[in-house]
Order: sequence, then C-alpha cells, then structure tokens
Amino acid sequence: MDKINWLEQMTQKQPEDAQTWFWLGKEYEAAERWLDAIQAFSKGLTYAQDDALRSEIVAALSQVTARLQQSAAASAPSPAESRAESRPDTSGGTVTELFPGQGSEAPERGERSEERADRHDEMFGEPKPEEDGPDEDEADEANFPSVPGRQATAFRPKVHPGLQVVAGGKEPAPERKSDVPAITFEHVAGLKDLKKTIQMKIISPFFNQGLFSKFRKKTGGGVLLYGPPGCGKTYMARATAGECRAKFITVHITDILDPYIGISERNLKEMFDKARAQRPSVMFFDEIDAIGFNRSKSSSLTRGLVDTFLHEMDGIDSDTDHLLIIGATNMPWDVDNALKRPGRFDRLVFVEPPDVEARQHIFALQMQGRYAEKLDTAKLAKATEFFSGADIANVCERAVEQVLMEILETGVERPVRMRDMEEALAEVQPSTLDWLRTAKNYVKYANQGGMYNDIERYLRKHGKHI
Repeated sequence: MDKINWLEQMTQKQPEDAQTWFWLGKEYEAAERWLDAIQAFSKGLTYAQDDALRSEIVAALSQVTARLQQSAAASAPSPAESRAESRPDTSGGTVTELFPGQGSEAPERGERSEERADRHDEMFGEPKPEEDGPDEDEADEANFPSVPGRQATAFRPKVHPGLQVVAGGKEPAPERKSDVPAITFEHVAGLKDLKKTIQMKIISPFFNQGLFSKFRKKTGGGVLLYGPPGCGKTYMARATAGECRAKFITVHITDILDPYIGISERNLKEMFDKARAQRPSVMFFDEIDAIGFNRSKSSSLTRGLVDTFLHEMDGIDSDTDHLLIIGATNMPWDVDNALKRPGRFDRLVFVEPPDVEARQHIFALQMQGRYAEKLDTAKLAKATEFFSGADIANVCERAVEQVLMEILETGVERPVRMRDMEEALAEVQPSTLDWLRTAKNYVKYANQGGMYNDIERYLRKHGKHI
C-alpha cells in the first residue's frame, strides 16, 4: 500500500484531523495531482485549530494554486497558433485550400487544441458546451459575416480567471502610531516585585527558550495590577512595551464596547485573535473592570462579554502561550472572580503607593531637565507619605507654575528653588487615602480567600496613619 492510499484511509477514519489532510495534500502535490491537493488542503484548513498549522496549509495551498495555473498556461496554445486556427477564410475557400500541402497538419493541430481545451476545462471545472447548444462557432458568426464554404474554426480556450481573495467581515482598524518616547523599567520608580514578575513571565522566556522548555515552564498568562489611582499601573504597562521585544497591543474600551448585541463579544475575540497572530505579544487592558465586571452585579446584556473574556483567557480552544495579558484596575473587588483565578490572571499584584526611596526617585525624574536649583529630594520624599506618582508630578507642576507666574510679573528669570517645592507641597493632599480607606473595609469583611493579603500587610504597616 502506497503512502497516498494509506493517508486516504486515515482521512476516512478521522475526517476532522487537519494534520492528516495536510500530509495527504503534500503527497498529492508531489504526485502533481493539483486538484486533489487543493481539495485536501481546503479540508485541512476547515478543521485546523492551531495557528501555526493554518499558516502552513495556507502557504501550501497558495503554492499548489500557482503550480496549477502555471500548468494550465503551459498547456494553452501560443497566440500565433490561436490566430492561425481562428483566422476566417475570406476568399471563399477552406484553410486547407489556402495552404496546399498542409491539409493533414491542420486537422491535427485542431485536435491538439481541442484536447488542450478539454484539459483546461477539466482542471478549472468549466463545463463543456453541449453539442446542440451554443458554441464558439455561433459567437464567430455573430462577429464575422457568413462566408459560403467556410469551415468551423478550432476551439479557442478561454482565459481562466484565476483565484481572487474576497474581503469579508469587519475591516481591520488602522494601526495606531504613537509618538510617545520609549519607556523602560529604568524610568519606573519602585515596583520591584512587579518588574520581577514581568521579567519572569514575558521577557526571560524569549531570551532563554531552551531553559524554560527544559522545565516545561509556561510562558505568558495574565497579570492583574490593582491599587490606588495614579500609582503607576498604566505607566508600568508602557514600560513593559519598551523593555521587551514583543508586540504591544493596547486595548481601549472604545475598541470593544458596542451598543448592538453580540458586536462587543466579536470585537473582543478579534483583539485576542490579532494578539495570537503576532505572538510573542503583550495585551494591556486599562480599567479592566469595565469589560470584566462581576456577573453577579451586572445586567444580562453585559454577561456575554464577560463570558467571552473568560473563554479567551482560558478556554477549550484558546490559550495564552507566548501571550502576556496585563490588566489594570482601581477596583479589583468589581472584577469577576472567575477572571482572578489561576490560569487566567495568575498573579494579582498590589501596586501600592511609592515608598520613600521610590518617591525620591520620582522627584528626581520629574525635575530632570527643568531650570531648577539642586533640590533636597530626600526631604521632599519624607514629607510626601501616601503620595502617588501622579500627586508628586502635580506638586512639581504647581511649583513650576508659581515660578513662571512670578517671572511674568517681575520680568526677572530665576530657577525653581526648594522653597517653591515646599509651598506647592502645602497645597496638595495625597489622593490615595480615600482608596485605602475603602480597601480597608474589603480586607476586613471580604478577604476570606486571602486575595487581598497584600493590602492587609500594607495597612498593618501604615494603618495608624490612615
């Protein structure tokens, strides 16, 4: 039994095995059975679920189609032959009479042309004209006057239309081009635990693939960042894009939500398909509670969107291998519990307000490049407990505004001084306190599963000042 017969029997036993259809198509291609190869590859493409296998089948299908068209073009008559065979006899005689001594060659040439036309029709599925129906001769009679004694011209094969790709469905959104400069972990103050987590999940696996494969360590997955607003969750995602060499895809709420039923779910699936097609890649969902809201608190209209999200994160026919999904939220208690389990968002990382060392670093970064005297950033860091990164940026902006107003009034330029920073600091209050007081209640009454232990440790350390 040859390999083709064996593979044909295997496809009969397992008709939905895409890999078997693929290898059967490859054997057909080696035997130059182009139509059978196209049919086998099409069957394999129908049942293929793996993206890599689908790409191989599409490439093989394109190659076989090109070979089929080349074979058809090679078997078609040359333009000179077509003109000679189809040229009408205007002298009233036959073609044989115009070319004496070649009477035996003309019929043979006509027969060869008809055989080539039959092969062309067989390859491209074009039906042969019926004997009593319209044919090429009737079309010639319409174009040329009827000449007595004129014989029927030889069949002229049609030019095959080839294959066309017809676009369907929703048009892909244009790529967003950002002019924001690249940000790396060096620009992010603090958040050492989060940096280690991202380093382990998305950066190291692609630089040490052999080591991670030896331990069968999964690469990718989900990381959920939660904490007070302004503490660097979104900024950390931007730094991840600059740090790793993976494709970074920012998912905006407006890219997903749609007022029509079913469209939001389809948009979310298309975003995951786009990310999987460009692996390794990083997806970032800001304010993830908007599309992953707790189903026990949501309406029936948004339940389907959460179900789709759950399936794309860890479903039967979906995976997050070589795909890191970063979610950020200020309200983790509003995110559906099924999303926060291992296998979807494997790690929940509390992005706490920056500590003294981080605040000193933030002050230095914010004042870098500004017209200012040397500032005592250590003193400023000690005076800004519970300040978020956004609060510190606000202090620096206020100090600069005060100096600019003074310069505009007096006309005398001067740098930003420590006194300006202290005056601006007296006008700003930390914005994280309200969030920490709300989180304190959740830790006290809704932390039976230990999900908010990180917040509990932070409150135990700083709770007396809140």
